[in-house]
Amino acid sequence: MASAISKVALWNLGFRPFFLGAATFAIVSMLLWMGVYVLQLPLPITQISTFQWHAHEMIYGFAMAVIAGFLLTAIKNWTGVQTLYGFGLLGLFALWALPRILFLFGTPLIFVAGFFDLLFALCLIGSIMYPIVKAKQWKQLGIIANLILLAVANGCFYLGVADLVDRGAYFGIYGGLFLIVGLILFMGRRVIPFFIEVGVGYPVKLFNSKWLDLLIVLLYVTFLISEVLVGNSWMIALTSISLFIANSFRLIGWHTRGIWKKPLLWSLFISFIWINLGFFLLALNAFLSLPNIVVIHAFSIGGIGVVILSMMARVTLGHTGRNVQKPPKTVAFSLIVLIAGATIRVIAPLIAESHYVIWVAISQLLWIAAFSIFIVTYFPMLVKPRVDGQFG
Repeated sequence: MASAISKVALWNLGFRPFFLGAATFAIVSMLLWMGVYVLQLPLPITQISTFQWHAHEMIYGFAMAVIAGFLLTAIKNWTGVQTLYGFGLLGLFALWALPRILFLFGTPLIFVAGFFDLLFALCLIGSIMYPIVKAKQWKQLGIIANLILLAVANGCFYLGVADLVDRGAYFGIYGGLFLIVGLILFMGRRVIPFFIEVGVGYPVKLFNSKWLDLLIVLLYVTFLISEVLVGNSWMIALTSISLFIANSFRLIGWHTRGIWKKPLLWSLFISFIWINLGFFLLALNAFLSLPNIVVIHAFSIGGIGVVILSMMARVTLGHTGRNVQKPPKTVAFSLIVLIAGATIRVIAPLIAESHYVIWVAISQLLWIAAFSIFIVTYFPMLVKPRVDGQFG
């Protein structure tokens, strides 16, 4: 059986099953959330709120799948050590998929789902740590630390559900969300300037500063502690506006007009603008009392959602032997659809809150449309061998 699985291209490298699984889950889970929230369809959700159910699965279901697929692929490139493939990759994917399936039926088996969810996290950490240690690439240990913190946050969620950790569900959801935002900020610093410099089609050297990088790291750690653990509104506002200013300088240094001709570049740039908008809105929150759930979606849809769709499109092209500089035309359209969904979800309720449910429904439909376009376009690439004949 193992030899038969190893011959199927889907299990050749981590991005293949996890990107396909994440995109599929993005559609199915959002359809279900639309039914629960907009249409008031009954779903047996107890012990947690429907909002916590939705948030948990977007963070530890959807986003974690993409993180797993990306890291299992990137770590192989960075270390030169083969990551999971074949039967091992199938097993890891099954550990991710089982809790997702259980959660689709509500929360009757939430602790069974939790067991496999945390087992997946531990196995993923081990799968990423092995090639890093073998290649002695100690500079990558920050990634391991982030994955461990995500596993701890998810553990807090389940302990909170079991009434063993006070506010555990809160720590799990907000900790998970902002750990992923942090991962995007720091991984983005590593890859986005490089992508822009090699992808715009003309010589350009973008501005980066080690002092600015260090400042953003220190500010973000302070923000994370303030937002998730302390909850001091003025500290959150101060660190948020500081991060907004610092990241604005970073984005100015990364800008060159050529990015606007390349969908896989402008989408990454726009995702960082959305994250920065999230910090700005959090800062305003101390004065204007904006709806917190609206502010959070600047990070989750505009930031995380857009960067995920863009990176899945890019990584799939590159690791199936295709030209990342010439993505399918549907890629730009799907990204525009998702950005429109983020705009409607975040901006429209601030202007016309009385139509809130309508804005949510439209945003949900646009999210579903964007990831449906991705699947239709990329499904053949993800399940078929590389076009250049290489393994991966």
